[in-house]
Amino acid sequence: MAELKRTCLYDLHVELGAKMVPFAGYDMPVQYPLGVMKEHLHCRAAAGLFDVSHMGQVLLTPLDGDVASASAALETLVPQAILGLKPGRQRYALFTDDAGGILDDLMVANRGDHLFLVVNAACKDADIAHLRAALSDRCRIEEITDRALLALQGPSAEAALSALVPAAAEMRFMDVLVTDSDWGEVWISRSGYTGEDGYEISVPEAQAEAFARKLLADEAVEPIGLGARDSLRLEAGLCLYGNDIDTTTSPVEGALEWAIQKARRTGGDRAGGFPGAARILNELETGATRRRVGLLPGGRAPMRAGTEIYASAEGGSPIGAVTSGAFGPSIEGPMSMGYVDIAHAADGTELFGEVRGKRLPARVVPMPFRPSTYKR
Repeated sequence: MAELKRTCLYDLHVELGAKMVPFAGYDMPVQYPLGVMKEHLHCRAAAGLFDVSHMGQVLLTPLDGDVASASAALETLVPQAILGLKPGRQRYALFTDDAGGILDDLMVANRGDHLFLVVNAACKDADIAHLRAALSDRCRIEEITDRALLALQGPSAEAALSALVPAAAEMRFMDVLVTDSDWGEVWISRSGYTGEDGYEISVPEAQAEAFARKLLADEAVEPIGLGARDSLRLEAGLCLYGNDIDTTTSPVEGALEWAIQKARRTGGDRAGGFPGAARILNELETGATRRRVGLLPGGRAPMRAGTEIYASAEGGSPIGAVTSGAFGPSIEGPMSMGYVDIAHAADGTELFGEVRGKRLPARVVPMPFRPSTYKR
């Protein structure tokens, strides 16, 4: 087995008492002494600090100096309208394949003269190879390997970060900012993966530990591990790549059509032109045969990934399966998401999940399970 990589904050995690586990090829903190439940609730009530330095950070710089060239080039790989993205803003996007499946989900920021991409850790090598193979004649593709990436999430995030970087207070959801600080040049986006207001901050590796310690010195901020990160994102109805979306799922099946702007759809001025466009555009018009839905189990036991879903309490074949499931500390009950046949995907539909040989009831519900609190 390949040796696990470590982020530049590994020693700090150990010092803070983190339990370390393998994740996407890295040795990462799954929880701290506070414990997953309390970490989750603290992030909802105050602020949590996450090390997400395992994620890929990529600069896409146009060879002709015009960011519109890089935006147009990237549109050949994603169904999103990157040309319509204004400087200082970012957008959720999807790399698709020729069959209309999802290769990865990512964030794309327009930083004036180039694009900044954040991709998933497990996919970053493949994503960068994909970018280089397709776009090297139009863009310089540079993987950033000397910067840490931190996420500061929760209602106290603005106060904690703006005490160190005052300009952060003026940002709104999906704004991006590059600015100087006492910890070098920081790259900030007002976004995250918890459903809370918050930020993702790229900071030079050499200053990352000092920056993290300064944030943690704020009594509102606690370190948060992968365990609570997962329950937070699930309450927010957000997908985990490799679980809830992958090459076997299309954006429409994944209930991600909201992320495909009008310009890229049938009738738009830049419709199609991305991998899998024929299938994706057809599904946008006529629908898919299955759909990702939220599920609220009737009891206290979570229906976890792999649980088969049935239309009735007895007999019949599975009509879907759970892809993510956990106990939701904020909603004080179990929650799941998964795929079901479109005939059973309407909100309010009663379905049954088979748990340890018994079929237990679950109801299809809209997501997020808990309202998001982004600062718009």
